[in-house]
Amino acid sequence: MFLRGLERDLGVSSNTVRTELNKLSEMQLIEAQEQHEGDNAKLKQYGANTKHPLFNSLRGIILQHVGLDKIVDSILNRLGNVDQVWLTGDLAEGKDSPFVDLVIVGDIEKAYLYQLIEKVEPQINKKIRVAVYCMKEFKEGVMKDGGVVMRLVG
Repeated sequence: MFLRGLERDLGVSSNTVRTELNKLSEMQLIEAQEQHEGDNAKLKQYGANTKHPLFNSLRGIILQHVGLDKIVDSILNRLGNVDQVWLTGDLAEGKDSPFVDLVIVGDIEKAYLYQLIEKVEPQINKKIRVAVYCMKEFKEGVMKDGGVVMRLVG
């Protein structure tokens, strides 16, 4: 997300967002990458530092909070060959949502996936929307152009 988008979504000033991003960077919980746009424009893109010792614990807390821990466990244990699972949409942006938007990459049993969705939706009180790709169809760059995404598996 851009700084202005975070400012708007969180309802705080851009200076507050910048300060908090700097704190998270100093703690090495997030990593910043600078990108150059045009002549002099610089953009910073932030992402979670997956190598941080607390990453897995924090990820687990977040997934439990939105009920995704149950979804991910079901997907991994029963669906077959799952290579990647991505969270997109409002939940990936940190907003509450009645929907869980997932992208699953792998060779899976689609009929069984829909049975799992029917079982999990009442447990988490959210509708699950899913897109399934085989590895040949999926390009990671597609996810980078789709807004905020969170890689859950793979």
